[in-house]
Amino acid sequence: MAALTKDTAGGLLTSINTGAADGGVGERVLIDYKDAIMDYKVTDLPALAFFTEAMNTDTGGNIDITFGRPSMMLEQIEEGNTPQYQHTNLRSERVGVREWGLAVGVTRRMMEDSRFNEVEMALNEARRAVDRHITSHVMKAIFGANAADATFETVAIDENTTETAITTFSTNIYGGFFGDGTVVNEGRLNQYANVASGTLQRNGYVRGSSDTAGGIALSDVTAGIDRIAEHGYTASHLFISPTHYKSLLDLGDFTSGFYGVAASSTAGTPTTATMMEGSPFKGAASNGVVGSLYGLTVVMNAWIPSTRFGVFDLSTPPAVYVERRPLTVEEANPGFGIVGSYMSMRYGLKVVRPEVGCIFINGTTG
Repeated sequence: MAALTKDTAGGLLTSINTGAADGGVGERVLIDYKDAIMDYKVTDLPALAFFTEAMNTDTGGNIDITFGRPSMMLEQIEEGNTPQYQHTNLRSERVGVREWGLAVGVTRRMMEDSRFNEVEMALNEARRAVDRHITSHVMKAIFGANAADATFETVAIDENTTETAITTFSTNIYGGFFGDGTVVNEGRLNQYANVASGTLQRNGYVRGSSDTAGGIALSDVTAGIDRIAEHGYTASHLFISPTHYKSLLDLGDFTSGFYGVAASSTAGTPTTATMMEGSPFKGAASNGVVGSLYGLTVVMNAWIPSTRFGVFDLSTPPAVYVERRPLTVEEANPGFGIVGSYMSMRYGLKVVRPEVGCIFINGTTG
């Protein structure tokens, strides 16, 4: 048996920036505390970046937001009068602003005795905790939540949930996409172009082609594109779970490209070598990546429930994010032997643009 050897390469973080070959006390040292704080304060929150439009306010309590609604109604006017379509058609929504935060404490002795950076580790963990909290909040509000959630005050929304229930602030403060029983020119839905009222009034929560977790059909995707387009928007993204992604790659639309060239390529032994030349899915079969589908950017993420997937026009964010106070980091009282940090933020989230999203439900518990 060969003798064990020790890597003699220098370490990465030491007081003299060369490292100790034997992993001695100089192997890891604390980085500047203020640098760690600044690194935390610029944390990227991808869920907010994808789905929300940021709005800042210095006021407290609930925030009223007013925004314009699309309208293309044509009318006959007298000469010199102003056409009605030039008037601003507005709707007001109220967003509840709450405070969330966590405290991280690191004792001076921990820093002095430790061979790795306790402060940086604690701040990074706090940063990940904030990201998980925000992501869970956004996913439950955007996708209608699998079940009622008291923490975020979200309610379960499915294809049978009425528009009235979705728009009632006292029972569903985050709103949602169009519900069952939506009526044109009453409430959130406006007439658009030459589209029939019956077409516009279709539900934003649709029972998919499959009732099993992870079920998806390309016809569901095109249905989402159609429902968004009827309101004057263009779908840009498809958000699916890993289970949906597996089902997508198993669809006959993808696997059928293997057959028809060589007899050796059978249903049991498909190969990319025998795939029909020019097949649009040959790339996906080669590398397992479906980057685009019908012009939609495909995003797979484990935060998305396996019983729901969504089609969105993210050029117009479906939700508004209100930030009353940015994320702050303050040193704790050093008199107690602690130099940790308090991190807090106040924010509110409400789905306010029901025209730009469509949620498909493919599970019995969806």
